[in-house]
Amino acid sequence: MSDVWDDLDLLLDSPSSLTVTSNTRGTVKDKANFKVDEDVSALRKAIEGLGTTEKTLIEVLTQRSNAQRQLIAKAYEKASGRKLVDDLEGDTHGDFEDLLVALVTPPAIYDCQEVIRAIKGAGTTESTLTEIFASRSNRQIRALSEAYLAETGRSVIHDLQSEVSGDYGKALLILAEGKRDETTNVDTAKAKADAKALYEAGEKKWGTDEEKFIDILCHRSVPQLRQTLIEYKNISKKTLQESIESEMSGNLEKVLVAIVKCVKNAPAYLAERLFKSMKGAGTTESTLTRILVSRSEIDLLDIRAEYKKLFGCTLYSQLESEVSGSYGDALKNLCGQDD
Repeated sequence: MSDVWDDLDLLLDSPSSLTVTSNTRGTVKDKANFKVDEDVSALRKAIEGLGTTEKTLIEVLTQRSNAQRQLIAKAYEKASGRKLVDDLEGDTHGDFEDLLVALVTPPAIYDCQEVIRAIKGAGTTESTLTEIFASRSNRQIRALSEAYLAETGRSVIHDLQSEVSGDYGKALLILAEGKRDETTNVDTAKAKADAKALYEAGEKKWGTDEEKFIDILCHRSVPQLRQTLIEYKNISKKTLQESIESEMSGNLEKVLVAIVKCVKNAPAYLAERLFKSMKGAGTTESTLTRILVSRSEIDLLDIRAEYKKLFGCTLYSQLESEVSGSYGDALKNLCGQDD
C-alpha cells in the first residue's frame, strides 16, 4: 500500500492535479447535441408526475457537464417558476438528494458549502477541511473564498480562525489563502536547503519544529516540493511522509501528510479517501459524494486508475457492493464504467 507514496523517481515527470488547468481526465464531459429545453421538459415530467422518476433525474444530471447543468437550472426556473434545486430537495431525500443538489451547484459554491458544513454545528470536521484545502489548486481555493464571502458575508479565513487552532490551524489558514507559489522552475539548491531544514527541524532534533514544516509545505510550489521530497530521501533514510508520521500526531500530522500525498499524486490521495470512506462498518456517503462530484470533470479517470493500483479492485465494483438504490446508480454513472 505504501509503495505508491515511496516511489519518488516517477515524481518529476508526472502531471499534478494541483496545477492542472485542463479537464481532460474527467469522466463527465459536455454532452454532444445538448438540448437544454429537452432536458428541462424531461426533468419536469420526472418531478411533476406522480412519484418522481429517479432514473430520468440520474440520466440527465450525471451525463451533463456542470456548465450544462447550470443552463438547465436557469431554463428550468424560467419554464416552471421554481428553482430546480428546491424541487430536487422537495422530491428526493437522503444521500440521493445530497448528490443531485451537489450536481446542480456550481463547483466553487459546492466547495464553499462543504466547508460551511464542516465547520458548523458542534465540533469541526477536520478531515473534510484537510481534504479540500490540501487537494485544491490556488484558483479553486480563491473561487471557493469568493463564494464563501458571497454566501456568508464573511471571509472563509475569518470563520476558520474561530474553528481551528494550534499548528493545525496555522497550516490550514495558510492553505486557505490560496497563495501557494505557482512557478514551475525548480531551484535544486533551494530544494536541498529546504530538505536539510526539514531534516534538522524533525528527525535530527529532540522535539520537532512544526513551524518549519508548515512554512515549507504550505508555501512552496508543487514542482519545488517534489524536488524537495527527493532531496529529503537522499539526506534521511526515510521519506518525508514517514518522518512526518513518526514526528507528529493528530490533525497537524494528517494535514501535512495530505499535502505531501497531493504534491506527489492527488488522484492517489483521493482514491485512498474513497477507499476509507467505504471500508469498515458503514459508508461515509458525504465523502463519496464530494469526491465523485468535485473530481468528475477534473481527474476521476486518474483516481479510478490509482484506486485499482492501490486496492486491487475497481472503484466501480466497490461502489456496486457498497452503495445501492438510486444513490448508488447515480454514483456509478459519475464513476463511469471501469477500465
